[in-house]
Amino acid sequence: MDRRLIEKIIMAQDLKKQMITAVKWSTIAEIVSKLVVPISTVVLARLLTPEAFGILVTATMIISFAEIFSDAGFHKYLIQHEFPSDEEKYKAVSVAFVCNLLLSLVIWGLICLFSKKISLLVGCPGKELVVIVSCICIPISSFFSIQSAIFKRHFDFKTLFIVRFVGTLIPLVITIPLAFFTRSYWALIIGMIAQSFSNALILTIKSPWKPKLYFNMTCLKEMFSFSMWSMFESVSIWLTGYIDIFIVGSVLNQHFLGVYRTSMTTVGQIMGLITSATTPILYSSLSRLQNDDEEFKKVFFSFQKIVGLLVIPLGFGIFLFKDLVVKVLLGNQWHDAILFVGLWGLMSSITIILSHYSSEVYRAKGKPKLSVFAQCLHIAVLLPVVLVFVHHDFDVLCMARSLVRFELILVNMLLMLFFIKISPQKMLFNVFPAFFSSIVMSLIIYFLPKNESYFLSFVYIFVGVLIYTGVVCVFKEERALVKNGLSKIRSIITSFLHSRL
Repeated sequence: MDRRLIEKIIMAQDLKKQMITAVKWSTIAEIVSKLVVPISTVVLARLLTPEAFGILVTATMIISFAEIFSDAGFHKYLIQHEFPSDEEKYKAVSVAFVCNLLLSLVIWGLICLFSKKISLLVGCPGKELVVIVSCICIPISSFFSIQSAIFKRHFDFKTLFIVRFVGTLIPLVITIPLAFFTRSYWALIIGMIAQSFSNALILTIKSPWKPKLYFNMTCLKEMFSFSMWSMFESVSIWLTGYIDIFIVGSVLNQHFLGVYRTSMTTVGQIMGLITSATTPILYSSLSRLQNDDEEFKKVFFSFQKIVGLLVIPLGFGIFLFKDLVVKVLLGNQWHDAILFVGLWGLMSSITIILSHYSSEVYRAKGKPKLSVFAQCLHIAVLLPVVLVFVHHDFDVLCMARSLVRFELILVNMLLMLFFIKISPQKMLFNVFPAFFSSIVMSLIIYFLPKNESYFLSFVYIFVGVLIYTGVVCVFKEERALVKNGLSKIRSIITSFLHSRL
């Protein structure tokens, strides 16, 4: 057998082992997070008003935009780039850290200087102190952003699990007690800062690389040639995620802004149980396979199929049980969020599988400009849609905002066809069993008799899971995946019970 072929097989096997371990720890982190975060959300949604969450949304919007420039796209470069040696890699890490730190301090200083104008611009007049204090997260993030990239590159998601676990405890030990005593948005702001600080502290302690003041202009130029487009991509993604928030906050009041954004984040928390555990691993894996088209596509389709089997029925389920989701997770004062939560959940499941993963493919191939192009086209459609419908009924606005995501799906599928040579037809066929089974499940559940009973709703959810599983197992490949997944779950439970006996 050819030596190169043997080396390729060994590398593929090693990568597969790293991916499996990474998925395990990343999934554990998401399960722990999703057990704790909903509890925090349930409590905070009852202690604080939608207006308080609207102020947090505004602060988060400013911070996330500023962090795009303070990070300058170096995080993604450090994961994607192939370095000739560890020495060169850590030199690049040090240069990225110095640039991030300096940029973040300058940006925070400018925000402090123009805080009054910024608070007026984002629709929060008189909240200058909130802007100044919350944006301290920007220089803090310069520490953990670079460290996080190193761990993701090395598939060390066990350490990232520790960071995520500690971060999920912050709302329980800091945010909720502060909210109980103050009933103020300051509880959310302080909790956010504490979470950023804990991330930076743990990652710095655990990292094999320690922050050092080293700078090399040649290294910076090489990094920036990739990171420039990555930064533009981040700006475009930020705009698609926040430009509607800015418009809603400017035209409507803080109540509807809180309802609008919290609906999105609530769905994001539910979907994140699956996507947050897999997306970073997909990007790291594809980056290592960027020069092997066959393995690259094989890994992409495997991730798409497996994640689709979980995410697609989840999105349909959120739409079917949107009333239950809002009542359980947010409470009765969030009635205005019901329709948007349902629509956003349904569209998110479709968008994640047929669009979001395309961005990971572009970056892994060193072509982030494709994602920039897709996002810019989406903004060109999204902006007029939101500007028109924000003056209509709130529910109409929510429907328009959800459905406009079909444009982004179409554009990304065409880009994948022409530039990555991945057929949209194959992508759709790959996840067809999940869509078909979800539709069958939804139709059966929809025509069952309904009432206000929580118990009956949970019974229907269980029935829906059984129906979906039964239908999806009609397909041979999906049946094997379900059987394999159940076998692994059973072995994990068995080993856990044996360790306790």
